[in-house]
Amino acid sequence: MPEHHHTTPAVEWNNREKIFFRFFFIYFLLQVVPLDPKYFLSVNWLDLHYGDIFNIAHYNPQFFSGYASWGFIALLALAGTAIWTYIDRNKRISYDHLYYWIRVAVRYRLAIALFAYGFLKFYPLQAPYPSLSNLNTYYGDYTRWKLFSLSLGIVPNYQSFLGLVEIITGGLLLYRKTASVGAFIVLIFTGNVFMSNIAYEGGEQVYSLYLITLALFLLSFDIQRLAQLLILQKPVFPNRFHVTLTKSWQRYSRIALKSLVIFLFVLAYAFKLSMSQTYQFPATAGLADAAGIYNVAEFSRNKDTIPYSKTDPLRWQDVVFEKWATISIRSNRPVIIDSNNLERVTAGEDDKIYELEGTTGRHYYSYDVDTLKQVLTLRNKNKHYQGEQLVLHYNRLNDSKLVLSNDSLYVVLDKIPKKWLLEEVAREGRRKSIKL
Repeated sequence: MPEHHHTTPAVEWNNREKIFFRFFFIYFLLQVVPLDPKYFLSVNWLDLHYGDIFNIAHYNPQFFSGYASWGFIALLALAGTAIWTYIDRNKRISYDHLYYWIRVAVRYRLAIALFAYGFLKFYPLQAPYPSLSNLNTYYGDYTRWKLFSLSLGIVPNYQSFLGLVEIITGGLLLYRKTASVGAFIVLIFTGNVFMSNIAYEGGEQVYSLYLITLALFLLSFDIQRLAQLLILQKPVFPNRFHVTLTKSWQRYSRIALKSLVIFLFVLAYAFKLSMSQTYQFPATAGLADAAGIYNVAEFSRNKDTIPYSKTDPLRWQDVVFEKWATISIRSNRPVIIDSNNLERVTAGEDDKIYELEGTTGRHYYSYDVDTLKQVLTLRNKNKHYQGEQLVLHYNRLNDSKLVLSNDSLYVVLDKIPKKWLLEEVAREGRRKSIKL
């Protein structure tokens, strides 16, 4: 077993300190150590996708939904504390050793989480530049969370800066001497994330608060000395306790584990993310040379022509073809909003639904293209409309006019030569005059 030594005599813990430690040791052990076999079996370790690495880093125990899992874990910790107190009564003078190791586990767990989100922002991928459909959606059709995300997406350099802060903070947590500094930054940075999730109705309130509790536990190690030094202005002494690994396998294991964390969650993860354009939008290419917004110049259903209308639920108003295989259709047909707002990094194309999350006013469809028969097969991407499918024949009349039709529909689309201020500013710069 590892041995430790003190430069000062060991201080005996009182009974209250021991009981509190037993509770928090069990509680945070259950919070940071993955006990679910699916955590390991759901990942292809021979061909890791960056989404797999993110999902590993994003783990937190979910016995029940929301904060109920924390209550259940607290009950388990209380039961464990009672049993531990009965078995270990009057046997130990302190738990310095166990305190050291639980702090190591919490430090690395928190660092991994920061790397996972930090690199997503650094590249930047978490909040991508708005899609054509997003740029052509009314402001009032967005939820607060989606507006927040889109606002972050149009300032990629700022998003990269936020990611860099998280990456540096994660690095501070990997080392015992700088762990409290890293934990303090987490409280400020992730505390802001937590409040933003509440204010903008984001989906990561529970997870961001989970990271804050880990940071609070780490900072509690030095908080009393910091208060005495900075507030009471009294002299304090550093905690000189440390673990000495006396056996070679212990020292090599420590180096191997730290190297594994750095390789997997920093080097490999960063490299794989750098090869990705985005994970929020599908990668499958759409219909060639079709990307853009189209006015619906003519619309017929069952051979009955329906004039342009803002109120008719059947009549299309405009259609957007993305560069990828997504078509969005604006009409007055109601949209049941998908407001899950949880951070998900998935490899499946149909699971990438960021473009439609948090927005109404448009129905979003993924599609397949049969270029020989000139047929588009559309599938509604909204989980509330699963099974809705539309098969349309397409015909290009010229570079700017497209006809979509089937047995009941006949739609004529005119491409609108539209410019967006954001793109013109990025292209021409702020100092030049811009004409739209």
